[in-house]
Amino acid sequence: MKQRLLRQIPPIHELQKDEAYITLLKSGDLSDDLLTEWLQEAVAEVRSQILNEIWTEEASIKESIFTAVSARLSKHFDYTLKKVINGTGTVLHTNLGRAILSEQAIKQVIVAATSYSNLEYGLEEGARGSRHALIEDIVKEVTGAEAAMVVNNNAAAVYFVLTAFAKGREVIVSRGELVEIGGSFRVSSIMEESGAHLKEIGTTNKTHYKDYEAAISCETAMLMKVHTSNFKTIGFTSAVESKDLTKLAKEKEVILYEDLGSGALYDLSQHGIGDEPHVSEVLAQGVDLVTFSGDKLLGGPQAGIIAGSKKLIDRLKKHQLARVLRVDKMTLAALEATLKSYIDSNTALKEIPTLKMIVKSKEEIKQESEQFTSMLSKEWNSELIEDFSMVGGGTMPDVQLETWLLLLSHPNKKTQEMIEALRLGETAVVTRVKDDKIAIDFRTISSNDYDELLTRLELVKEV
Repeated sequence: MKQRLLRQIPPIHELQKDEAYITLLKSGDLSDDLLTEWLQEAVAEVRSQILNEIWTEEASIKESIFTAVSARLSKHFDYTLKKVINGTGTVLHTNLGRAILSEQAIKQVIVAATSYSNLEYGLEEGARGSRHALIEDIVKEVTGAEAAMVVNNNAAAVYFVLTAFAKGREVIVSRGELVEIGGSFRVSSIMEESGAHLKEIGTTNKTHYKDYEAAISCETAMLMKVHTSNFKTIGFTSAVESKDLTKLAKEKEVILYEDLGSGALYDLSQHGIGDEPHVSEVLAQGVDLVTFSGDKLLGGPQAGIIAGSKKLIDRLKKHQLARVLRVDKMTLAALEATLKSYIDSNTALKEIPTLKMIVKSKEEIKQESEQFTSMLSKEWNSELIEDFSMVGGGTMPDVQLETWLLLLSHPNKKTQEMIEALRLGETAVVTRVKDDKIAIDFRTISSNDYDELLTRLELVKEV
């Protein structure tokens, strides 16, 4: 049996003359050498399956070989990082890339990517410049900081600050602020890696001013505050605000540093959404340094922004880690454009997709859901129910944004099968499941995606 099947495998030179091979060669605009290599791999796989008695193909051996080569060709031209339509309603969905860039940011990225730029060249001086200078003035303008610099993410910013100013010395932190965020990033672990010595004070739920005062010694380099953006402790609690620690830090000649994490530059509380601390307000309280993310509430690219004292920032710029942790030209381009939107708060709300999605009203979402429902074929069973969206990204975990969910089901298809088919399509669609139905939250879906989403839904019900 094995020998009979093995004899049916055509030699490579015959397969190369086959019309199917010629068609694949033309369709993919590939070299003959590369396609031949894939052909040899497909033949080797078929031979292995026959020898191991796992050959179960009903089609001919030749057809199976070309099917495998065709699949390899499709995979070759497919990209790993793909567009996803986010139907979950979670605005800063960490697994789906967090913030969507503004149109202004995208335009600047294209400029930076498709042409030479003054990344490290002073146009006025006609000499070598610093990439730190490109972004510093705009960060200063929107935060009120004396100076600023940017690294590749906020975890890097925390590590950088601790390494540069507290290596081998003590950093005092409240036990209630020793947070862990996504990907097992722990403040205590980062501190250990930086070479700083953690000195815990207070308890999980209560830390007092006297705890900081009593803990400071000649080995203390820094008082560190960590904004607990990804959880809330309620009940019998007490914490010391940064504004109350500024005098103590100055008296003891230690640095007061606060990691804000999410980095709000827009006051969402005016829309009744959360109470996230504003970067400029924290700096105005007298904090020496703050760090925050670029791709959370800021709504920009992944980055870690360090702002505060010019004396301290200047030391960071000269540190060897500044080169290790620096960002590229496209990140700087996107970040500058994003920050420029914040010069005026009304402009930020109009231009930053993250802000627009967070403040989108329940009524707007219902209207959009109804509009989309009217486009669906009548085979679908649909209904709208009230529910809640999340901000996401470890930001404002206690905030629930009122929304409407579109629930979809089909009489001839299982919900889980359709969910999987939507996720695995050419344009992936990620949704929620509620009451064994596809649940779509239009808070995070652009009207530009309606046609594509409609096409995907119509396809999955036919599979």
